[in-house]
Amino acid sequence: MIIMALVINPLIVWVKTRSNPYPIVLTALRESGVTAFFTRSSAANIPVNLALCERLDLEKDTYSVSIPLGATINMGGAAITITTLTLAATHTLGIEVDVPTALLLSVVAALSACGASGVAGGSLLLIPLACSLFGISNDVAMQVVAVGFVIAILQDSAETALNSSTDVVFTAAVARKVS
Repeated sequence: MIIMALVINPLIVWVKTRSNPYPIVLTALRESGVTAFFTRSSAANIPVNLALCERLDLEKDTYSVSIPLGATINMGGAAITITTLTLAATHTLGIEVDVPTALLLSVVAALSACGASGVAGGSLLLIPLACSLFGISNDVAMQVVAVGFVIAILQDSAETALNSSTDVVFTAAVARKVS
């Protein structure tokens, strides 16, 4: 999640804007990510993100749509969690996973994460879906979910911080590109 927040997302913003993405990335992580880390809820962090966008003087017509929509469907952290825990289960069970299959899992995780609820632990409920792609039984998949609940405080907090701060980062990139 750190690589996504500090390497991949800034690279995407730089490609689109051709400007230094780190001021907005670090501001979003500090002001949106920290709050989201402790609330563990993308939905609860919507007012924080709206206020941050207003302070950044972004176009209201843009952020009034992108922030609530992002809190609902921008679940990159959830996709990382689903993929990582599923690949851990396959490795533990000795199931070979080639690169194309891992990429397919990532796409499925990203699409299904859009349906994850914006509350603490919402992504864990999608792990049985991802495990079923490898023929892993529901009993074993629920054991993976149990592991997810054990590490949930840090994992879910980091996941939500990534999700919420990314909403602001990409909104700011679009607002810069348009203006």
